[in-house]
Amino acid sequence: MADREQPVTLRTRKFIRNALLGRKQMVVDVLHPNRANVSKDELRQKLSELYKADKNQVSCFGFRTQYGGGKSTGFALIYDSHEVMKKFEPHYRLVRYGAASKIEKASRQQRKQRKNRAKTVRGTAKGKAATKDKKK
Repeated sequence: MADREQPVTLRTRKFIRNALLGRKQMVVDVLHPNRANVSKDELRQKLSELYKADKNQVSCFGFRTQYGGGKSTGFALIYDSHEVMKKFEPHYRLVRYGAASKIEKASRQQRKQRKNRAKTVRGTAKGKAATKDKKK
């Protein structure tokens, strides 16, 4: 809890206004002395205050802490609206921010096994071969 009270300085550089994708994009330098690192949630909050946007329109990713600590560098996108963000932002990042739900699917190994079982039969029986082994 004491980490939250430590001062954090945000510096942005390489600022670009991308009108086609409806966003501002920038490299963010985070100075955090006496602190291991800063959570992406906290960075989103601070960037939204800094650029007068809603927290749901800010996306932060790719942060790396420099050797020795005290400074992290990453990338930030600030979208014009939440709808534009949902349109252009990758689904896995929307899941991270709680803007979308994760698609539940079978494990990679199970999908491969089902594919290979279906290869042993022909025609309409392929669907039955895949579902038959699920019931066991």
